[in-house]
Order: sequence, then C-alpha cells, then structure tokens
Amino acid sequence: MSGAAPNVSIPVDLSNPGQFFACCGLLELADRLWPGAEGWFEGQAPKSRFQIAASPTANLRDLLVNAACLQFDMRDGDCKGDKDDDEADEKPLDPIIVKSPVTLVLDWWADKSIKPWAGSMKERPILIAMLRAIDPDNPDPLNAARVVFDPLPPSIPGRQGPKAKKREPFYFDCRRGCNSHPLDSGFSPDAHNMEVNCFPAVEALCFIGLQRFRPAPTDAANRSRYTVWTTHLPVNALASVVCGLVAIQGSLVFAFDNFFRTDQKKHKSYSRATLERSKNV
Repeated sequence: MSGAAPNVSIPVDLSNPGQFFACCGLLELADRLWPGAEGWFEGQAPKSRFQIAASPTANLRDLLVNAACLQFDMRDGDCKGDKDDDEADEKPLDPIIVKSPVTLVLDWWADKSIKPWAGSMKERPILIAMLRAIDPDNPDPLNAARVVFDPLPPSIPGRQGPKAKKREPFYFDCRRGCNSHPLDSGFSPDAHNMEVNCFPAVEALCFIGLQRFRPAPTDAANRSRYTVWTTHLPVNALASVVCGLVAIQGSLVFAFDNFFRTDQKKHKSYSRATLERSKNV
C-alpha cells in the first residue's frame, strides 16, 4: 500500500454492479500495463470515485485506448447472426484468450449464477463491439451511453459494404437491465429491434473485471454480494476482499440479483445493488 496520488480518477455509482466490476476491470488492465498499480474507491457512497495510482506516465486516456484495442481470436460462426440455441449453455466453455496489447484468459462465465446472457447470445462479438465502442477521450467513461454496432471490416473500393449490425449488451449495467422487461414499458424492446443506448465501457470492462474479482454467492438463488474497499490495494490482494473473505476497515458490502429480464426465463440482467452493511473492523 503505497498511498500514492491517483493518475486515474473516474465517477462511479457503487450501487450499479456493472460499474463496480468495470472499475475492477480497469484496474486489472492498469496493472498489466503498469505493474504494481493500486486502486481504491473514495467519496460518499453510492456516488463515489474510483482511483488508480500507477506509473507516473499512466493516464485514463492511454488506459482506455489499450482497452478499446484488445485483440483475441473469434470462432467460426461468431460473425453470423444470433439464433436461439437452448443447448449452447451446455456446450464446453471456450475461453477468450486476449493476446494484445496485454495477455489475459477469460472464462469466468462458467459460473452461471453471475452470467446474464443466454446461449443465443455470443460473447465474443458482444465483447468486440463493446470494446471498440469505448471513447478514450471521455473523462467519464462509465456514464457514456450510445447505440453499439458491430465494427465493420475495411471497405473495398467500388463495393458497397455490409450494413453494421446493432449489438445487444451483456446486461451488466443495471440502468439498461432494469428497464428492459416488457412489464416496464408495455412491450418488448428486443422483439421490436429497437435501437436503445447501452454503456459500452461498463459492459466491456465488467466482462474483464469478473475474471479475478468475483462476487460471493448468498443463500438466495442468483443473488450475490460484493465488497467495496477504500484502502489503496494492489490487484493481487483484491480477489479475497471483493468476495468478502478478507475484511478491510471502512469497506461497504452491496448485494444484487441476476434476475430474468424476459418472460422466456433465459436472458438475465444485473439489478441495482442495495447496501447491506459497512465494515469497520
């Protein structure tokens, strides 16, 4: 714990699980770019700020630029349209191996209790689209909303290229998920192919953050809790803190649901989290 001043500081709503785990993903990338990076939360919850202290050359823009250009292999058929596949969740998990500009293996969604998307949604195309939609120049990336489309291949002179396909998010961000059920609006936005904003930095960075920083299960099905820390800590000390195995003075504990957002009982979304308690041990 160095106590160094932060190089990176962004607003965060601690009651939004997607934003919390997106901060964890941001710290994961920062540590891989600038080894020894430390992170912590500061300010009055739930509105707070996430701080990262890293190399003197570290800054938010470089961090987001590197996040937006993460490279990994796509599978055969990933670029085709999504289709209902009730057996997809039972197939062997195929990890995502990030090869550049950092190396990282992602396979956390084997834990279905925290996986919000269904078998008909393909994680690789969603992740690529959300990463490429990150705006590195936005100082408030977790609150940047936009409609996200699949990135298009390079155009060929004299030929009309394909039309970009709108890409649905993973539904980590509770601002999207809590308004997506037909009961909320009287109809299903998905069924009408409506172009609705999502928060690509939250979706992409949360996907990365959940690899190391896992919430802890509770006695209720599909309900989890996470611990917010306020002390300068490095990445390798935080997995046990976030899941509550190690108590840190001044930390906060939030609980959230991974609830069904459609009547088919297949697609889920993270709910807004509720503050359970403070730890003043």
